[in-house]
Amino acid sequence: MTDTRRRVKVYTLNEDRQWDDRGTGHVSSGYVERLKGTSLLVRAESDGSLLLESKINPNTAYQKQQDTLIVWSEAENYDLALSFQEKAGCDEIWEKICQVQGKDPSVDITQEVVDESEEERFDDMSSPGLELPPCELNRLEDLAELVASSLPSPLRREKLALAVENEGYIRKLLELFRVCEDLENHEGLHHLYEIIKGIFLLNRTALFEVMFSEECIMDVIGCLEFDPSLPQPRRHREFLNKTARFKEVIPISDPELRQKIHQTYRVQYIQDMVLPTPSVFEENMLSTLHSFIFFNKVEIVGMLQDDEKFLTDLFAQLTDEATEDDKRHELVNFLKEFCAFSQTLQPQNRDAFFKTLSNMGILPALEVILGMDDVQVRGAATDIFSYLVEYNPSMVREFVMQESQQNDDDILLINLIIEHMICDTDPELGGAVQLMGLLRTLVDPENMLATANKTEKTEFLSFFYKHCMHVLSAPLLANTTEEKPSKDDFQTSQLLALILELLTFCVEHHTYHIKNYIINKDILRRVLVLTASQHAFLALCALRFMRRIIGLKDEFYNRYIMRNFLFEPVVKAFLSNGSRYNLMNSAIIEMFEYVRVEDVKSLTAHIVENYWKALEDVDYVQTFKGLKLRYEQQRERQDNPKLDSMRSILRNHRFRRDARTLEDEEEMWFNTDEDDLEDAEAVVPPSDKMKNEEDLMDPISNERLRGQGGAGEVRPSPSFKLSFSGSNKSSLSSPPSSASLSPGSPGSPGSPGSGSRNSPPAAPVTTKGALVGLVDYPDDDEEEDEDEEEEDGESKEDSLHPSKKSKLSS
Repeated sequence: MTDTRRRVKVYTLNEDRQWDDRGTGHVSSGYVERLKGTSLLVRAESDGSLLLESKINPNTAYQKQQDTLIVWSEAENYDLALSFQEKAGCDEIWEKICQVQGKDPSVDITQEVVDESEEERFDDMSSPGLELPPCELNRLEDLAELVASSLPSPLRREKLALAVENEGYIRKLLELFRVCEDLENHEGLHHLYEIIKGIFLLNRTALFEVMFSEECIMDVIGCLEFDPSLPQPRRHREFLNKTARFKEVIPISDPELRQKIHQTYRVQYIQDMVLPTPSVFEENMLSTLHSFIFFNKVEIVGMLQDDEKFLTDLFAQLTDEATEDDKRHELVNFLKEFCAFSQTLQPQNRDAFFKTLSNMGILPALEVILGMDDVQVRGAATDIFSYLVEYNPSMVREFVMQESQQNDDDILLINLIIEHMICDTDPELGGAVQLMGLLRTLVDPENMLATANKTEKTEFLSFFYKHCMHVLSAPLLANTTEEKPSKDDFQTSQLLALILELLTFCVEHHTYHIKNYIINKDILRRVLVLTASQHAFLALCALRFMRRIIGLKDEFYNRYIMRNFLFEPVVKAFLSNGSRYNLMNSAIIEMFEYVRVEDVKSLTAHIVENYWKALEDVDYVQTFKGLKLRYEQQRERQDNPKLDSMRSILRNHRFRRDARTLEDEEEMWFNTDEDDLEDAEAVVPPSDKMKNEEDLMDPISNERLRGQGGAGEVRPSPSFKLSFSGSNKSSLSSPPSSASLSPGSPGSPGSPGSGSRNSPPAAPVTTKGALVGLVDYPDDDEEEDEDEEEEDGESKEDSLHPSKKSKLSS
């Protein structure tokens, strides 16, 4: 279908009173059997799919606007619009709509919206039209009252609009305005303000086209200066004529385009500055004004896109070294406004807009501009760059990868962005925050494309870590050469926090590349220097970075942490924080708690073996005692591989056994000959009925000392490398001689993490040689049986050989 007369765009009005573009196609009209009537059909020009199928209802009010728009409402809150490419096509469809509804095609609206009571409607229909008083100075008060009384009634409002339109009343009113202003007739000016404001509320396109014409718009703004509620009139015309200047940075040869730009700016000014705030109006009272501005903007962007000479001259002057600084500043600001203008467009129009800019070479131009010394020009270029990144980050990534083959790292576009972020002079680093967000978008794998022939993620990340990462991390590495940050002022700390935030994002979303970079460059050790910063937010950023690494549970990272003793600055920061209950304290404890809960075995052993002496006295949380317990259980499994394999066997068969089988096997175990038990292991059943855990554990500890000479003690750990000067822990006590649990530790009754008294029995805590499996994971229906087994187990423990008691205590 090649007839451009019928080519249209379909728009719908969304909840925010903005028009959404539903697609471009060709419109036709015809009888649709399913809808039982003549309907408007729009089929997409791309694939022929049906974009719109709307029956022409005899009672629906269709409105023709600006010669190329037809607007109507399908339902109470569903407005539709067809925007025609050519006026002839709009006229053809309009004639068809009027033919179905039996209306004269010369009208701009086919129906009158009726929301009134029957009595009001009868009264209004009894008079064929609304008669306006003569447009004279002494009748302005009557006209103002007529307008005010007509606004509440939709039918009277429609009749008033027709009368004002047909009699050319607006131009007569504006002539009266000039007379009143010359005579300084303030009463007449106040009446004219109310009349013109009421005409705006009639919400009619035909009236707007007259009011916003070149010869009328300034007088309309003049009428709206004389608000009776203000002691002095406003000076809107003075601002528009003297202060607001239209600069043609590139001459616009098309007079229609120039006039459209002037009109749109002034109408936008009326909407934003002259008229009262929309909240005082009835809902949707100015919807046609919003639509007028919206479609004007669409036309302006389209006309500029089609003017290739204009855009070619624009980019040529932007990148020309001979261009004066003031001229270049104006060019960049124009391009920035042009891009901001495009944000009101719908997705299809915005795609075409940015594709045009890309073809014209906007990215190379930005690269040149960002390398200039003018701060204002660079700031505007950054805003333009942000529009491009938000629209299509893949386009930007493709450009920087191509230029890396020709240019040095120092002048790459991304490195220029990073340098501007690092060198931001704003004390609050507002520009740096914006640039960091753009970098984050560019390195986010979620918006990277993957095709059969090319994987953007692999290619771009390889490029970024090879050419850009060293620029990003340079301030961090330069500031962490000693044990404390070399510069610890607020602005530097803010910058380092931004860099750490981006690196933390990379840890979460990049795997291979960031891991290699951190390990090869020893980044984590340098980051942890920042835990000694006087700024808590920076120290917490460093902790968050390490916490994300630990959260990956990657053994490469874990070995790197252990090999370099990187928990040392964390423990030091924890002890230096003292007894203060703050975010630093909570963040560090949460990190250790994560290691304990997730049972990261390598880190658990490393922490206990190297830092237990410094942490053993921390008893207001059970985290560190829980780590010690995890470590001991791990040691037991290493020392007794037979136990570990037995545990696996029992757990694998657990769901195949019922409670009776468990009882039989336990009874058989206790009845086995004592000699056979010398090399076997004992079961420690859980006991929720113990009178006092300490009373039970002390004899066991004593038995251990007598029978095995402390066989259950932890192996000597390497000496702790820190000197804790200035901390509240001046002396470090030795680890406890027994591995018994103190009341309140994890797993003990009443401690955080242990179940309530009515909850199912917790898994038993087993020490060296304790076999877990038969009673390790009790089912709910086995609780009563297990209570009996516990009592039997206690009585049988007393009859065991002393050597077996020592095994139990271990």
